[in-house]
Amino acid sequence: MNAQEIRKAYLEFCQKNGHEVIERASLILKDDPTTLFTGSGMQPLLPYLLGEKHPKGVRLTDSQTCLRAQDIDDVGDNRHTTFFEMLGNWSLGDYFKEQQIRQFFEFLTDVVDLDPSKIYVSCFIGNEKYNIPRE
Repeated sequence: MNAQEIRKAYLEFCQKNGHEVIERASLILKDDPTTLFTGSGMQPLLPYLLGEKHPKGVRLTDSQTCLRAQDIDDVGDNRHTTFFEMLGNWSLGDYFKEQQIRQFFEFLTDVVDLDPSKIYVSCFIGNEKYNIPRE
């Protein structure tokens, strides 16, 4: 699959699972004085992730273009880019990790056709010092 096919399949998959497709935000956010550019897929949704009601509901999906320059000296290796696209699906209080993990595994194995035996999973081990539990 090429990038356009993956984007289309992802958004359609999320719609099938009850998500509304929302428009991508501008690379220059007008209501966020803390940054010059949209640097992550969640950034334009921050007010809604913090509790404001989104006009399209509690299940959203998007394809957000992002621009990052804070690690510009590292660009070119296998982990750092400046301009890229993030696919996202968002639950604004509707479901949590368990359903998210199942849905994304289904997307990767049934839609993208990745071999499940080649998918590796990790989890946060927690932090006793800050009373953060293991995931």
